[in-house]
Amino acid sequence: MNRRLPTAAAVSLLATLICTGTPARAATGVGPAHGFAPHQVVVKFAGSRVARAYALAPNASVRRVSAALRRNPRVEYAVPNYIATASVTPPSGERQVPNDPGPITGTPGPPGGWVEKQWNFLPWQGSATPLVPVSPGGIDAVGAWENLAAAGRPGAARVTVAVLDSGVAYRSLRPRFRRSPDFTPRQFVKGYDFVGKDRLPLDEYGHGTHVAGTIAEKTNNGIGLVGLAYRAKLMPVRVLDRFGRGRADIIAKGIRYAVAQGADVINMSFNFDCQKSVPGVDEALRQAYRRGVVTVASVGNIGSEACVSPPATGPHVIGVGGSTEGGCLGDYSLSGEGIDLIAPGGGTSIIGCPSVSADPIYQVTLKDGSTDEFGEPGSYIGTSMAAAHVAGVAAMVLASKAINPKAKKKGLVAAVTRRLRQTARSLGLPAARQGAGLIDASKATEPGA
Repeated sequence: MNRRLPTAAAVSLLATLICTGTPARAATGVGPAHGFAPHQVVVKFAGSRVARAYALAPNASVRRVSAALRRNPRVEYAVPNYIATASVTPPSGERQVPNDPGPITGTPGPPGGWVEKQWNFLPWQGSATPLVPVSPGGIDAVGAWENLAAAGRPGAARVTVAVLDSGVAYRSLRPRFRRSPDFTPRQFVKGYDFVGKDRLPLDEYGHGTHVAGTIAEKTNNGIGLVGLAYRAKLMPVRVLDRFGRGRADIIAKGIRYAVAQGADVINMSFNFDCQKSVPGVDEALRQAYRRGVVTVASVGNIGSEACVSPPATGPHVIGVGGSTEGGCLGDYSLSGEGIDLIAPGGGTSIIGCPSVSADPIYQVTLKDGSTDEFGEPGSYIGTSMAAAHVAGVAAMVLASKAINPKAKKKGLVAAVTRRLRQTARSLGLPAARQGAGLIDASKATEPGA
């Protein structure tokens, strides 16, 4: 049973203001025009290990109570329980290649047919062949796969990537849920649903399954499309609800869970509103850094966010903007501090791009409104998709011989980040728009760094 914080006590800064309250357990909601959960405040007391979300009385002002609490010397910080949203735009010589045919519905494509849809994984330069065409917006996953095979770690084997998102269609649960046909049970490790508060982080939105597919969808299995780090383990951690929204306190718990469960990389394809303070999330990110976990986040999309937004701006996070099939910056990709790299997000390019190609990022995921039917929808465009590419390539770098094998914890995070930045290719834009440039998976995984 929730115990509520009296507004009068908050204003008068009584010593018993919060410590007698119990954490808030309300479902995710958004206060009108505010971007935070109504009647909740996230508070950390001096000397406490973590912050907690507390419920307020119905007539209490979240902003006033937060401000009053911050004046209390016993309070380290007090902020609204901000809501993050998934960073996806609305629907608007011959090399050996995987045999995945492309579509999972309708008439099956030929072996290797994935190349017709997944321009984002193709080489961006070199001699085109019938098997491996060239795409100006590609990151050369094919070359990276060859590098990892030569290193004895094909598909980033023995690396674990936590997908903090809306869940993943990773297992069947009758009668509502079905596992994606392009995932296998063995590629997942134990996850958790912090929205439903159970051990089955199943997807009710589709976003998390799409993101997980880019990172590690099964490859060379004769089904559907391909993923980057296809032998990596995936850890599904549900922190976004069926509308793609997630509270700050839940997201902080998800990060800490992924760290405690041994994730090597954490992907966060969501954003809070512009310039919001999410100290609990930042604390969890610092813990990840101290434990040697690489964290990756989308920078946000124009129209959804107004500036490069948390968690991309959080401590030691790799912030990712979006690029297009034409090898240009996406017209949705934000500019500003916090952009480290760009990666394929699909969609329309900024004005001046020589290419008019505007394909989305295709991946096998849930059909809209379904939890048991799958396809390759053409509506996934944005920095959510871009972040997933960087998380997948980060896993590949960890599995490769491209970084110092003796690097540990903080040094390991720094080595992976440095490698991704040093091997990125510039699009000739200011750093505030492209960071170090567009990731190159093949160069990033070349040995001898």
